[in-house]
Amino acid sequence: MLSALIWIPVIGGIIIGFLPQKQAEKSRLFALIVASILLVITIIIGFEFDPNVNGLFLSESFSWLEQIGLNYYIGVDGLALPLLFLNSFLTLVAIYASNPKLDRPRFYYALLLLLSAGTAGAFLAQNVLLFFLFYEIELIPLYFLIAIWGGTNRGYAATKFLLYTAISGALVLASFLGLVWLSGASSFDYEPLRSQMLPLSSQIVLLIILLAGFGIKIPIFPFHTWLPDAHVEASTPVSVLLAGVLLKLGTYGLLRFGVGLFPDAWGVLAPYLAIWAAISALFGALAAISQKDMKRVVAYSSIAHMAYILLAAAAATPLSLVAAVAQMISHGLISALLFLLVGVVGKKTGTRDVDTLRGLLNPERGLPIIGSLMILGVMASAGIPGMVGFISEFLVFRGTFSVFPIATLLCLVGTGLTAVYFLLMINRVFFGRLPQAFSNLPPVPWSDRIPAIILAVLIVILGLQPSWLVRWSETETAFLYNNEQLISNFRPLISGSLDR
Repeated sequence: MLSALIWIPVIGGIIIGFLPQKQAEKSRLFALIVASILLVITIIIGFEFDPNVNGLFLSESFSWLEQIGLNYYIGVDGLALPLLFLNSFLTLVAIYASNPKLDRPRFYYALLLLLSAGTAGAFLAQNVLLFFLFYEIELIPLYFLIAIWGGTNRGYAATKFLLYTAISGALVLASFLGLVWLSGASSFDYEPLRSQMLPLSSQIVLLIILLAGFGIKIPIFPFHTWLPDAHVEASTPVSVLLAGVLLKLGTYGLLRFGVGLFPDAWGVLAPYLAIWAAISALFGALAAISQKDMKRVVAYSSIAHMAYILLAAAAATPLSLVAAVAQMISHGLISALLFLLVGVVGKKTGTRDVDTLRGLLNPERGLPIIGSLMILGVMASAGIPGMVGFISEFLVFRGTFSVFPIATLLCLVGTGLTAVYFLLMINRVFFGRLPQAFSNLPPVPWSDRIPAIILAVLIVILGLQPSWLVRWSETETAFLYNNEQLISNFRPLISGSLDR
C-alpha cells in the first residue's frame, strides 16, 4: 500500500499524459479518480495504524544501488501518517478546484499527480538519499505548474522558486553526505544513522547546513522571499498544494532529520532556533499588515505560522513535538481554505486588491457564503477556541514556554497580530457598501463552494475533537524525544527555566 501512494499517481500521470487529444477533456475525471484512490488507501492505512506502536508500522524495502548506499526503503509511522493524509486530501481538493476549461489539461493534471507522488515519497522515505531524490523531484512539476498556468509574472516567480529550492536541496544533500562520510556508515538508511556518534563540532556544522536547507523550504526569514511571489503568480489549486503540503517538507525534515539525527547539536543550537522562530513570526505578521493583495496577506501569514513549528521543534519537549505535527496539519487545512476563498474572490471580482474591494458580504448582490467561510478561516488562523488553529497553537506555546519563555511570548504577540491583519482585510473587503462595479457579481457555483465547506467542517471538527489530531503522533514524537543525548542537552534548559 505504501508503494501504491507513490506509483499509482506516477502511472496515472503517465496515462493522462498519453491520452489522445480527443480525450483530453477526460483527464480531469481520470485525475479525480486517481486522487480518490490515493485518499482511500491513506484512510485504510489510518484505520490499520496502531498509534501506540513505536517506529514503523508498515515498511517496504529492497536493495537498489548498494554501491552508493541508496536503498528503496519506505515506511510509515506516527510522524508521517498525518502528513500523508494531508497530501492525499489536498491533492484531491486541488484537482477538484481546478478550472475544467484550462489549457493543456493533460499536462496539468499529470503534473499534479506527479507532485503528489514526489511529496508522498518524501514523507515515506526511510533512506536519507531516497528522501533527497523525492525532495528534489517534487519541485519539477511545481515549477511547470507555476511557469505555465501562473499569472503575469509567472516566469519570474517560477524561476525564483526553482533557484531557491535547488539551493535548499543542495544544502540538504551536503549535510546528508557529510553525515555518512564522517560517520563511516555503509548506507544512507535512516535508523543506522541515528546511532552515529559524531563529535559535537561536526554535528553542529552539519546541522547548520541542514537548517539552512530546510529553512529555505519552510520558509523562515530571511529565506522567505520566493514564497509570496510564487503564491501571487500561482493558480489557486497550486497555492493550495504549495501552502498546504509542500512547505511541510521543510518542517517534517526538521523533526525527522534535525532532531532525529543531530540530538547533541540540536540541544546546543536550540536557543538560537527559538530566537529565529520569534523573529520570523513577528516579521511575517508585520509584513502581512502592509500588504494590499489578499494572496500576499495569506502568504505572509503562512511565514508567521510556519515559524511556530520551528519554535516547537526547537523546544523538543514531548508536548511541543506533537504540537509541531498538529500545527503542520492545522496550517495546511487553514491555509488551503484561505487560498481557495481568495481565489474565488479574485475570479468573481477580477481583483484581489484590498483597497478596491468592499461590501462583498452583501447577502443579495455580494458573496455572502464565501465571506462567511472567509471569516471562519480567519478566526481559525487567529486561534479562536473551537477551531483547529487554537488547539495546535495552544499546544505549541504550552510545550515551549517552559524552555523558551521569551521566544514563546514574542510568538504570542505574532498570534495577536494575526487578528490585526486579517481583521483589516475582512473589514475592508467584506464589510461596508458594495461598490456599483461589483453589484452584479456572477453566482458562485457549488463546485467552488464544496471544497471550502469540507475544509471548514474539518477545521471545526478537529478543533472540537483535538484527540483525533494528536493521537497519531503522540507515541512517535515521544519516541523521538526519548533520546538520552537530547534529554541530557535539554534538561538544564528546562530545569533552569522552571527555577526562574
